[in-house]
Amino acid sequence: MTHKRADHARTFGEQLRELRTARSLTQGQLAERCGTSISAISNFEAGNNSPTLGTLVRLADALQCNVSELVAVLDRRKRTRKD
Repeated sequence: MTHKRADHARTFGEQLRELRTARSLTQGQLAERCGTSISAISNFEAGNNSPTLGTLVRLADALQCNVSELVAVLDRRKRTRKD
């Protein structure tokens, strides 16, 4: 993973963790709700992997938010710092 992609993955992972914990969900509960593994959720939150578009949609459904809420942190980051 390139430095830029790794940075985006970490930023996304922080947002995912924030949304999950704000809803008092464990990684296991989120994984079950979106049909993925606990290790996948853990890797997303740690910034080790990035979800596919389909997984983003399922994560948003499981968190009862819009996909845009999950990725908005990346838009703000781009506006404040050139990559």
